[in-house]
Amino acid sequence: MDNPKFKSDVNAHLTCQAQTIYAEGHWKTQTIATLSNNYQRQTYPSSEQVIFDMSKVEALDTAGLWLLSKIMHYLRQSDKKIMLQGLSEKQNLILEKLLSNDTEKPAVSKKLDFITRLGVQVEAVNKLVVSFIMFLGEISFYLFGWIKNIQSIRWKAVLSNIDSAGLQASGIVALLSFLIGLVLAYQVGAQLQSYGATIYVVDLLGLSLLREFAPLLTAIIVAGRSGSAFAAQIGTMKLNEEVDALKTLGVSPVEILVLPKVLGLLIALPLLTILASCFALLGGMVMSKMMLGISLIDFLARFGDVIKLKTLLLGEIKTPVFAIMISAIGCFQGFMVTNSAASVGRRTTISVVHSIFMIIVCDALFSIIFSALGV
Repeated sequence: MDNPKFKSDVNAHLTCQAQTIYAEGHWKTQTIATLSNNYQRQTYPSSEQVIFDMSKVEALDTAGLWLLSKIMHYLRQSDKKIMLQGLSEKQNLILEKLLSNDTEKPAVSKKLDFITRLGVQVEAVNKLVVSFIMFLGEISFYLFGWIKNIQSIRWKAVLSNIDSAGLQASGIVALLSFLIGLVLAYQVGAQLQSYGATIYVVDLLGLSLLREFAPLLTAIIVAGRSGSAFAAQIGTMKLNEEVDALKTLGVSPVEILVLPKVLGLLIALPLLTILASCFALLGGMVMSKMMLGISLIDFLARFGDVIKLKTLLLGEIKTPVFAIMISAIGCFQGFMVTNSAASVGRRTTISVVHSIFMIIVCDALFSIIFSALGV
């Protein structure tokens, strides 16, 4: 049976007399628990100068020295000066190391100045742009491989994406384009009517819808609808470790997951743009008839005289670039999802914002190029 008195004597404890603190017992891993939990409730000498005597300690290991450093640090916080006695040279060296680690370092302000924050943001954008360019290069590599070997194209996956990104989006594209045609004809017609030049509404509608509004509006709708779906789909697959499984099998996720989406949208977006142009013109014709009294025959006759096939083609030239931007950005953001459900939503939102931004940038570049070429 254990002797309670013996056990109490073995446990590390402190005794205070006048200005001296006496450490007694065994200061080892197995015996310091009680003192370690209660040393802050111990009564210590009130004087500023304190002697800490370790000569009565029967056994001392690194755990005991660690506790000693904690007690000394606690006393120093009360502005007490400690004179330590009873330790060997080796024990003093270990204690000094422990005390240096316990010394509180001044808090470093985490608030960065404007220039530093700007530099951090620029570096992050630079890394993002480089990663995206590398991603586009990987897409191009596999796309040219498909073009060289038509039999390797996964037509089932491509047709599935044409259906989801193109056919299923035709309703909303047609409706919004029709409404845009109505509104544009109303706004333009109201201005031209005061000058008696209502027939020129056909010229303005034809040029603006075929060259700008139809491609731009369709691309923005598809970015919000299909681009976000691409990001969410790939992001969820990455969250479920399906992307890692493909890599483990030696299969490229870009070739299997991204390429069918890119090729499907390359086919679907130009067709959707033609559909949008037709319904936007239909909306313009309806409003021209109701507001300006321009008959369907007069509208079509004027349209055929002033609007050339080149106008439609200039709008259609933009759509493959828009399609690549939408599909590539959506898939790229999907691959950037981390191990959380919130990351899927965040990356989906970012994919839509970045896609629309790049669509507008590319459209502006096309306008500059067309102006420089005189077309």
